[in-house]
Amino acid sequence: MTAASWSTHTLDIGSETVTKRFRPGSRAQGEREWRALTLLDVHAPGLAPAPRRADLAADEPTVVMSRLPGGPLRGRRLGVRQLDALASAVSEVYAAVPAHVLAEVPVRPGHRSYLVGRVRDWAPRARPRVGPEVGRAMDEGLEWLAGATIGEAGPPDVRPVFGPGDGNLANYLWDGSRVRIVDFEESGRSDRPFELAEITEHVAAWVDEPLDAEAFLDRFDLDASERPLLLEARRLLALVWLFLLSFDDPDHPRNPPGTAERQAARLSRLLL
Repeated sequence: MTAASWSTHTLDIGSETVTKRFRPGSRAQGEREWRALTLLDVHAPGLAPAPRRADLAADEPTVVMSRLPGGPLRGRRLGVRQLDALASAVSEVYAAVPAHVLAEVPVRPGHRSYLVGRVRDWAPRARPRVGPEVGRAMDEGLEWLAGATIGEAGPPDVRPVFGPGDGNLANYLWDGSRVRIVDFEESGRSDRPFELAEITEHVAAWVDEPLDAEAFLDRFDLDASERPLLLEARRLLALVWLFLLSFDDPDHPRNPPGTAERQAARLSRLLL
């Protein structure tokens, strides 16, 4: 997740293909999308759209890909079958790219150190304009962040994985038997704790039909180096979302009233 903008592209959906058209100046997003699709087409065919063609040098870069079956998991009540399929899909994408290939993939944008810097930049502007409930949670989060080491490089023994980079459940398509993944413009080299936190802490995981985060995370066998990083990543991303939601325009809100207050309560629970 990045906070630069809410949307960087438009979609033209055909019967067999989808054309993703990026805004001017978004060539990097198009390059990441194309790289992900080509890598996954080789190493995990069928998990993501197949790449068809791209024009990354255009004023509005475009990527054309196959159209996948299924509908988004966002807003859907997820039972055991859907949770199993979601966990299977994300496990597959994390493990898809061989280590020697992954070593040449850049670190995904919006990773830990970037987000820590963004939160610290946002705080002086956001804190004075929010209500008491959101403000208290911001203060708790900033106090935690001041003593945390999450902005530093992760332990060297944490295994890198290929990360889609966007935890929005709208990007996970359920066709009745399996889950496939779309939207890779923020993808890159990452790690499982951070990518899992991207999913569980994204506003899409709870603002409509809530994802059972603990049931989902229980489907992953994290090792001793990953487990503490997961909690830290969840706290950081919950804090980021609190700031993002606090910037919602009250005259043209993107989310239901009270969403920022609900996020404040979520962050406070994670900080216990």
